[in-house]
Amino acid sequence: MSETQPKTDKDLFQFLDGLGIAHATKEHAPVFTVAESVALRDEIPGGHTKNLFVKDKKDNYFLMTVEEHAAVDLKTIHTVIGAASRVSFGRPEKLMEYLGVIPGAVTAFGVINDTDGKVKIIIDADLMEYDTINCHPLRNDATTSIGSKDLLRFIAATGHEPLVLKVTA
Repeated sequence: MSETQPKTDKDLFQFLDGLGIAHATKEHAPVFTVAESVALRDEIPGGHTKNLFVKDKKDNYFLMTVEEHAAVDLKTIHTVIGAASRVSFGRPEKLMEYLGVIPGAVTAFGVINDTDGKVKIIIDADLMEYDTINCHPLRNDATTSIGSKDLLRFIAATGHEPLVLKVTA
């Protein structure tokens, strides 16, 4: 296990710049829940995300990024995402170890810290209908807007295969 420091938002932005991916970030008060972040909607257009960090009984980890109001059925989602069993939420320690973020700051951008490929990332198909997707830039006091296809390109550039699946009800 590597004891390297998780990458910061600045590392993330440099990585995106290196890929030639346009992105824009808006600072705001820290938000920990979708409800708290709704006030930002008028200021930040596009699809807003919520992220579920889950694991199955074989300790396979998954990060599901879905539209903020989407419902995910945790009793059946394992059949869609290829988990070995029903899933439960991953512990905060694993969230920090694998994605370099704390609860409340979970983001698709976290895969930049998963250099060992421990986490399978799934983007909900409905979210991909937005031209712009908004995610936390590894911290919850800012929102970074990125093109939906560019998000997939970013994920692939981190060594992960972005799976676009219909995971919402």
